[in-house]
Amino acid sequence: MTSKRIFVIYTGGTLGMQPTPRGYQPLAGWLEQQLRQLPELQQPEMPEFVLHEYAPLLDSSDMQPQHWQTIAADIHAHYDDYDGFVVLHGTDTMAYSAAAVQCLLPGLGKPVLFTGSQIPLAEAGSDAPANIRNALYAAAHSGITQVGIVFHRQLLPAEYATKVDAQGLAAFAAPNAKPLLEWTDEYLKLPELVHVKNGDKPELKSIVAQKVAVLTLHPGMDFELIAQWLAQPWDAVILQTFGSGNAPQHPTLLSALKGASARGVHIINRSQCARGDVRTTYGGAYALADCGVVAAGDQTLEMLLARLMTNGFLV
Repeated sequence: MTSKRIFVIYTGGTLGMQPTPRGYQPLAGWLEQQLRQLPELQQPEMPEFVLHEYAPLLDSSDMQPQHWQTIAADIHAHYDDYDGFVVLHGTDTMAYSAAAVQCLLPGLGKPVLFTGSQIPLAEAGSDAPANIRNALYAAAHSGITQVGIVFHRQLLPAEYATKVDAQGLAAFAAPNAKPLLEWTDEYLKLPELVHVKNGDKPELKSIVAQKVAVLTLHPGMDFELIAQWLAQPWDAVILQTFGSGNAPQHPTLLSALKGASARGVHIINRSQCARGDVRTTYGGAYALADCGVVAAGDQTLEMLLARLMTNGFLV
């Protein structure tokens, strides 16, 4: 098997953290030596890799859109020199970053796979070795030509992935999509599933400065306060609704939504449910559509935010 070369971007996160008096913190310069010694990465089918460590290393709760841009730009700059890319990232906002990179690099012809761990590599029983091994292996041999998340024996499409468990090892799921790949065993080898012509270098898009807000509906909301909130100068509002896209048909709420839409605020109707999509089955969804609110279909919150911040608005 011809050796493949993978560019690994290390942004921070639990995977490379060490215990300190103030909780787990990343330690600069520590991870590469540990990876070079991992038995899981010494097998002949494993690719060569170059590790690019960011400074400073970040807890993923500190990741911002400018960091998404940096990740995408680094992949774009090294695109011609490597067969695939792995991004080591904290789990809390991994799905946001993966979705954003998917949007920032349209036309990908090579795999860009995010992974991390729930237990630090330095701790006993860590899930990091398996996740890193599987991400590197899939980046080299799967033929995937999109952004994905490799976690707990699954490769999920970034477009549909979301974090579903704060502590468990199966931290990610894609409720509205099937995994792109699954490992039935922690270190099971995969065949080369697809032989892909990598094609041209993808476009590198830029983050669009947007004032985007998320409003989650719940029973007992004060609609007068919501009306004041909607009167702020938002560019876009993601309205997280009930069921298949329903909202209370309260005149104050509907009037505020209609007024915001008329001012040019893009308002998107996204269901709070993990599975299913938004559709005008009931009067509550029709009422929102009448106010100019656009249905999100089955898109995740992470992908909606990414599209809003890379495209300005989505149709």
